[in-house]
Amino acid sequence: MRKLGMIGGMSWVSTRTYYETINRAVQKRTDAMSSAPLLIESLDFRELYGLHSDEDWDRASQILVDSAQRLEAAGAEGLIIAANSMHRVYDKIVDAIDIPVLHIADCVGRKMASDGMTNAALIGTRNVMTESFYRQRLVSHGVDLLPPDMVNVEILDRFIYDQLMVGKATRDAERALKTIITQKEQAGAKAIVLACTELEMVVDVNANVLPIYDSARIHCGAAADWIFGQDF
Repeated sequence: MRKLGMIGGMSWVSTRTYYETINRAVQKRTDAMSSAPLLIESLDFRELYGLHSDEDWDRASQILVDSAQRLEAAGAEGLIIAANSMHRVYDKIVDAIDIPVLHIADCVGRKMASDGMTNAALIGTRNVMTESFYRQRLVSHGVDLLPPDMVNVEILDRFIYDQLMVGKATRDAERALKTIITQKEQAGAKAIVLACTELEMVVDVNANVLPIYDSARIHCGAAADWIFGQDF
């Protein structure tokens, strides 16, 4: 098995999901006593919260670049970023290291393409839903995305940052997500992309009105594939 580096801490809830999901995938391919060979650096999310200006993002990108370089120096042979929104600085990380970095949206896009899914609604944080860095990756795999609803953007941002990222899953959040997904179905979406790694806390991925593409689950599956020799 190849050694995978993970930039985590964005949030700790997300990193916990990644650690468990990747290890369970490794167990299925080997035996119950196996563990994934991981190098994890869990960043302090206080330094990466509420990024708005270009200066904020430049500072954040340097934090992630430094982390990636430390993981590479420690022996990581490949890298994942355990957060959707921080893929905004993906290109800067790739340019700063000599090991491959698995892009979460490419993993989702490839999965959707293999399923023949060409129409979806994207649900996540504000920058994931409204900026091009994530949407264009999915579109490049032949996925047509519904435009973001700015009212829903505000609702999702509040629940994600105020509750889910600190480990809270409330009935209010569950009801809000059910309503949003129903609205997306009525607007013509054929699937939902959960592009926030914490949303699985309040969305039933396996039983919903539309097929759910859980970005974290798909990313972890691709990471496990890489550990066992499949290239990014």
